[in-house]
Amino acid sequence: MSSEADRSHMRISDADRAATAERLRIAVDEGRLDLTEYDGRLRSAYAATTYGELEPITADLPAVTVPARKEPAGAVERRKWLHEWREWLGGAVIMIAIWGTTSLVSGSLHPFWPAIPLGIWAAVLVAGALGKKGKDA
Repeated sequence: MSSEADRSHMRISDADRAATAERLRIAVDEGRLDLTEYDGRLRSAYAATTYGELEPITADLPAVTVPARKEPAGAVERRKWLHEWREWLGGAVIMIAIWGTTSLVSGSLHPFWPAIPLGIWAAVLVAGALGKKGKDA
């Protein structure tokens, strides 16, 4: 027995039925099926128990090609910006932990040295963001 014949006798899942129902809905939206035919095929899809019963329901419909979604440039830039500030925050946590630990171990507060590198780092991030906005305008 071939694998295709074996598949036709295999039982289908609810996800298989739902995928077929979605394909039928798209076919109606495209104008390939009228509502009466859609209703009949949809009933058959949900009544099907094997691939052999399910596959003929959409056999005469072309495959659906989903165009690749391109993420808007603004969303990509926003994600980069958030990532840069997340890295800054991680660096801040580490530096403040070092400052706090050394102050605690020595028994007195040291000058808050993390303000210098964090301030410079933040200024670079802000300048970069403002520079990008200037180029876009």
